[in-house]
Amino acid sequence: MHDIEPYFRWRSHYVASEDPRSPFHGRVYSEFQFTEKIYNYYIHPQWDGFGSATLYLKILYVDYDEGYAMIELIGEWNDAIGNDIMLLKRDLVDYLIQEHIHRFVLLCDNVLNFHGSDDCYYEEWYDDVKDDGGWICLINTLQHVEEEMVETQLPYYVNFGEQYNDLLWQGMTPKNLYRQVRRLLEGEVKKLV
Repeated sequence: MHDIEPYFRWRSHYVASEDPRSPFHGRVYSEFQFTEKIYNYYIHPQWDGFGSATLYLKILYVDYDEGYAMIELIGEWNDAIGNDIMLLKRDLVDYLIQEHIHRFVLLCDNVLNFHGSDDCYYEEWYDDVKDDGGWICLINTLQHVEEEMVETQLPYYVNFGEQYNDLLWQGMTPKNLYRQVRRLLEGEVKKLV
């Protein structure tokens, strides 16, 4: 796991530690000292902690004018024991919502497991963003992760599933990925109407 570093090719577009509006502004990273772990496995020092013992993240891109953020995740998303969604909501999402971010793309290629609890914080997150045309979309979730999310009733509040998987987002610019996700979401809305 220590070889998996956050996606770095968008650094010419955005760096969270250099953004004065980011919760990670001013953070200094080591390239060589591995101090954070998920269970007994060290992770790359570029990942950001937010209070979870098993889930880390990296804000890859924020567009304040359009009101969206792209966040890459790694590890085990555990709401049952660690209440990771509460930590994510309180320590990151609420901060970004105050900065007028209402659309969230979570890149889940490296989320290896999900353990659900209830949907209260997801519902709160959805309620916080929906009136401003906001949404939450999970990209490239593993099948067993998706199945657990469905069992936890998350599709009421979070967009994920087959149509959002297998996106080769690493080859896109952040703006192109955002446009593609919006097109997919708008297609879903048209199906419902």
